[in-house]
Amino acid sequence: MQIIIVGCGNVGTTLTEQLSSEGHNITVIDVENERMQRLVNHYDVMSVIGNGASFAVQKEARVEHTHLLIAVTGSDEVNLLCCLIARKAGGCHTIARVRNPIYNMEIGYIKEELGLSMVINPEFTAAAEMARLLKFPSAITIDTFTKGRVEVVKYRVEEDSPLCDQTLQQITAKMKSDTLICTVERDEDVYIPRGNFIIRAKDEISVIGTPQKTLSFFKKLGTAVARAKNVMIIGGGEIAFYLAKHLLAMGIQIKIIEIDKERCEELSELLPKATIIQGDGTDRDLLMQEGLPQTEAFVALTNVDEENIMLSLFAKSMSRAKLITHVHRISYDEIIDSLDIGSVIYPKYLTAEHIIKYVRAMDNSLGSDIETLYRLNDNRVEALEFRVKADSPIVGKALQDLQIKPNFLICSINHKGSVSIPSGQSIIEADDMVIVVTTVTGLNDINDILK
Repeated sequence: MQIIIVGCGNVGTTLTEQLSSEGHNITVIDVENERMQRLVNHYDVMSVIGNGASFAVQKEARVEHTHLLIAVTGSDEVNLLCCLIARKAGGCHTIARVRNPIYNMEIGYIKEELGLSMVINPEFTAAAEMARLLKFPSAITIDTFTKGRVEVVKYRVEEDSPLCDQTLQQITAKMKSDTLICTVERDEDVYIPRGNFIIRAKDEISVIGTPQKTLSFFKKLGTAVARAKNVMIIGGGEIAFYLAKHLLAMGIQIKIIEIDKERCEELSELLPKATIIQGDGTDRDLLMQEGLPQTEAFVALTNVDEENIMLSLFAKSMSRAKLITHVHRISYDEIIDSLDIGSVIYPKYLTAEHIIKYVRAMDNSLGSDIETLYRLNDNRVEALEFRVKADSPIVGKALQDLQIKPNFLICSINHKGSVSIPSGQSIIEADDMVIVVTTVTGLNDINDILK
């Protein structure tokens, strides 16, 4: 597809990297030549210097021949104007990043009136992801497929876990659960495991199954599966506001510690059922006074990455709370991942991932079979949901008879609403929804899994 990306910040860079690697023709627009030049030097993309909200600049970027324009500058108004001009000038699909909570309350109207294909709010998206994790505190991440009928739950194996030093065959026999361990991350390596693969302590495994089956699997492990009853949030920004609204609706007790007095007063009016504490969230004595050792979940949401990381490390040393750490910058993700500070949320990654899902859906209308895409294990693994066409060579054959390439695993089959974890005898029929996990990125056709 022909795609224009306006804005070369972290989100724009991530989108450029991933979409160009998938074979799309990318043109980037930015007012800062130096920032844009870095992208041009690293990726096979075209560039136009200027304001993306200018008709002349968009015309130079050949908007009339573009399938999709994505506006992710730092200004909501510029993003909306970029999309409006692109719709009028090129008739293409448009995606805008919009962060202002005022606009968020009117998003349906804005989307319809401006003809936007998609509007994404990074703070709201991050808060929704955090709320989902707090429903199941033992999970590091949770991704859903088939309209919520299938989950992929990432979980760290502790040293006292019954999974330790067991092969997948032994685990399947003992657990008697209709789930599948589809990936294992160990140190720097990611595996698509087979039956003789041995699970070790500190492995991060991804378990796929229906929500009921994954819940049963973790119950049998003796893992905490009940949602957190109380949550301590450090920092009272927009993510904290959205997260608190999510959690209060779930009946969870919320305590927000925020240093700014005016923001505390504002939050008290907006969230009357939450406890708002004015104070320095990095003050160890204050955290202890406010019950850190007893809290069931701790979310670090200050505007400083280093503070969030140190706060989570401190909370880990003083409590058994589920930890969620908000990180803005993505350049130190490998170091951060090695610190074991619970679930690390990168809003820029989440924003890019949601946009890429939409791009894949557009590709589907232009010939791709992909319905849903998730990137797992720091983008080293893809979990893809395909709708199987009647003329596919995999239709009507048992999985054990298919010549499937290495590092591909068929994890789930949805046949007319009935979801199952496949065995060697399972047969895929036309129109089935099939989930494939692979370390090979950029897949567009289910037939590509065959040798």
